[in-house]
Amino acid sequence: MTLPSLRLKANADRRLRAGHLWVYSNEVDTASTPLGGFAAGDQAILETATGKPLGIVGLSPNNLICARLLSRDVEHPLSKSLLVHRLQVALSLRERLFDKPCYRLVYGDSDLLPGLVVDRFFDTLVVQLNSATMERNREALIEALIKVLKPSGIFFKNDTSARDAEGLERQTEVVHGSVAEWVALEENGVRFEAPVIAGQKTGWFYDHRMNRARLAPYVQGKRVLDLFSYIGGWGVQAAVFGASEVMCVDASALALDGVERNAALNGVAEKVTCVEGDVFAALRELKANQERFDVVIADPPAFIKRKKDLKNGEAAYRRLNEHAMRMLGKDGILVSASCSMHLPEDDLQNILLSSARHLDRNIQLLERGGQGPDHPVHPAIAETRYIKSLTCRLLPS
Repeated sequence: MTLPSLRLKANADRRLRAGHLWVYSNEVDTASTPLGGFAAGDQAILETATGKPLGIVGLSPNNLICARLLSRDVEHPLSKSLLVHRLQVALSLRERLFDKPCYRLVYGDSDLLPGLVVDRFFDTLVVQLNSATMERNREALIEALIKVLKPSGIFFKNDTSARDAEGLERQTEVVHGSVAEWVALEENGVRFEAPVIAGQKTGWFYDHRMNRARLAPYVQGKRVLDLFSYIGGWGVQAAVFGASEVMCVDASALALDGVERNAALNGVAEKVTCVEGDVFAALRELKANQERFDVVIADPPAFIKRKKDLKNGEAAYRRLNEHAMRMLGKDGILVSASCSMHLPEDDLQNILLSSARHLDRNIQLLERGGQGPDHPVHPAIAETRYIKSLTCRLLPS
């Protein structure tokens, strides 16, 4: 394969040499290599201003991030061969970490496969192609996944907003074998079934695995409230870990069907109740009814999706956590989580402190958690670190 060149301006290679993988459009020497000469999904050899090759990139010429490094070896463009190699490297890490084949197998840039997400549910794979380069190589990817993992089914769930920026249509399809509406997985010794076709994202959120495992010593014999419960990742595990009672609150009927399904699957259905509706409305009603809980879990969807949402998003996190704290007894535990990449952990900590003081409560920070190791952080790319989980104790002042 003979590839064209994409040349950088003088000194624009420093960040890439230091480990970053992204090229911004204002770093390209467009006089020598006009971005208009490339189509989305093309590959090119990235060069310094003096013509020295830095590696191979995949192009998104109409975006601010106009190229992503695929390989630092110019002899190895993205192909079935490179995909097989990268998948095997990713698999070796996950097999070292987990005793069951249930995990995020590929986490984009961090696994040197930008624009690709693969979640594994035993022998079912759910895949998201979020770049034109990955879309261009979809057939090679399918062949590579079959060769490395021999799955019974592969589902392409290409319905994310990231595809809009790449000029790609949103679509979902089974591309290999068969995929059930609900598929099995296991996490922390607890069994689940996830709605991979109709559910959120890939159907499950493996990123909080380690944080959910930390629930065990806090919930034994306790009454637990799980806000934004989805299909019970936190709540059902709390029940299995010994909670006396768990209440799951979510706006989605499908999600709460999943809670009931998964509670029954683990023999804890009698411990788990579901409340369908807006979480903030449910919290107001619980407060009016003078309900109290020993442990409250607040793991909302991202309130801050873009930097311009920061002010309103911070206000939403504060409102949620204040309401959650009101539900706690005199010596209660709050697990407060955020998946908003734009909200630093220290800012979430400050929100919790100010919320506690507003309610005249003392707060102790007991544990900090991030995303699990199947979501490895690329140290040069802050955007790959997004999960925060703070376990706190709330006491009277």
